[in-house]
Amino acid sequence: MAQNFVISFLGLFVAMDIIGILPMYLGMTRTLDPRRRAKTVNQSILVAAVVAITFIFVGKFVFKVLGIAIWDFKVGGGIVLLVMSILDLIRGKRNDEHTASTGVVPLAVPLITGPALITTVMLQVSLYGHLVVFLSLTANFVFAWFALFRSALITKVIGEEGTDIVSKIAALFMTAIAFSMIRSGIFEAIAAAKM
Repeated sequence: MAQNFVISFLGLFVAMDIIGILPMYLGMTRTLDPRRRAKTVNQSILVAAVVAITFIFVGKFVFKVLGIAIWDFKVGGGIVLLVMSILDLIRGKRNDEHTASTGVVPLAVPLITGPALITTVMLQVSLYGHLVVFLSLTANFVFAWFALFRSALITKVIGEEGTDIVSKIAALFMTAIAFSMIRSGIFEAIAAAKM
């Protein structure tokens, strides 16, 4: 069980890519005071964890009932992410209302708990069982919470101008990630149609 836990943890860690999300998180929360930033971290981790854990137990059933495939989820999530990243690029500072919502979209879903993590969770359940995947997923979310919570120190070091620069760079990366999600979803749909 210990070996399966380690393998599961590493797979989920790569799929979540919380280190890659840090610059985007800094950009999305640069205008928030420390109290609201902490609230955003708690909100995003809680929502992302609930969504991911739900897919451990009912993921295949939900997809079957709704009549959707994982590639549908990738394309849909990619479009949402693409729209938000374009909005970040074309306007200046975010207004408070929009920034306050980033804890759920796009930070929790589809950045932290996105198609890659959901697919990995659903595949691992069949390989390692519900308990191992639940424990390794929980450990990943604890690490993710700690990483995002301590990112405020980075903001203090690089300052407001630095976070503005990081924000624009992160928006570009978000655009690339969005296109990647859409592209892979389309290719997977085409491959499935040929089978």
